Amino acid sequence: MAHNMLAMILECPGGTLHQVQLPVPEPGPGQILLRVKACGVCRTDLHLVDGDLPDPKRPVIPGHEIVGEVIALGEGVSRLQVGRRMGVPWLGHTCGRCRFCLMKQENLCDSPGFTGYTLDGGYAEYTVAEADYCFPLPDNYDDVHAAPLLCAGLIGYRSYALAYGAEKLGLYGFGAAAHIIAQVAVAQGKQVYAFTRPGDSEGQNFALGLGVVWAGDSDVLPPVTLDAAIIYAPVGALVPQALRAVRKGGRVICAGIHMSDIPSFAYEILWGERSVCSVANLTREDGEAFFAIASTMQIRTDVHPYPLEQANQALDDLRHGRFQGAAVLLP
Repeated sequence: MAHNMLAMILECPGGTLHQVQLPVPEPGPGQILLRVKACGVCRTDLHLVDGDLPDPKRPVIPGHEIVGEVIALGEGVSRLQVGRRMGVPWLGHTCGRCRFCLMKQENLCDSPGFTGYTLDGGYAEYTVAEADYCFPLPDNYDDVHAAPLLCAGLIGYRSYALAYGAEKLGLYGFGAAAHIIAQVAVAQGKQVYAFTRPGDSEGQNFALGLGVVWAGDSDVLPPVTLDAAIIYAPVGALVPQALRAVRKGGRVICAGIHMSDIPSFAYEILWGERSVCSVANLTREDGEAFFAIASTMQIRTDVHPYPLEQANQALDDLRHGRFQGAAVLLP
């Protein structure tokens, strides 16, 4: 095995990633060393690079949609074998002791570790991860198409679960997460309504091709009243817009880790027991439930591969909406 590896590091938020050579990390107790096969590029990575997220590890290797091959086991790891393909998600560590961990709400842990944010991630040729927080991946997805499932899929699934079985579901911001969850919802017999940037006919046609019943601009109301709406775009102004679109008792779910400020709005559009909630991270149970579903259907992940060295270009293309679906880095 090589002693050094190529990695893309962020030294200072608000800057760009730098290509460096680093020693290949060694797995500590409870960890595994993986050769990275593919790493998805998430909007959270963009927020990290742009300085929207507080207190990252400095410097840090971003990336938390990692598909890798296990090549070494740390002390105490017995349930995995070298050569196994595993996925590494956003939630990389929890304390196991705080009130949230003890209530099976580990996504709210008081002392968490997040892959590619407070822990080094997958914009590199190798990475280490805690074995207990990694997932075996269904065999019906190759490395490139599996990568977006590890955040867009998992966070998408948690937000979808919080929609409480909505029959008429709106998805605002039709990017990586929405295009995965739309397929799951359609397969489960739901009516999905897709909202894109105003005038994005390409994005709307993309959504219609995945089986949604309607696609339109995010600043217009859908043709029916929705049971719930999930907001994947980091745009606070969509919250009152989505509240206007949901029925009494309906729910608006904010699925991103970062969102611009929500403008003031009339109490009238919240009244009628409508509610607004946020999604924070994921639990390992979310991952197990989602991958059980993913193994029974063929979720189409629309991917755009980039060489690892072009991580800055991939992030910039994501920032400016130059592709549908998800970007994936290939070491």
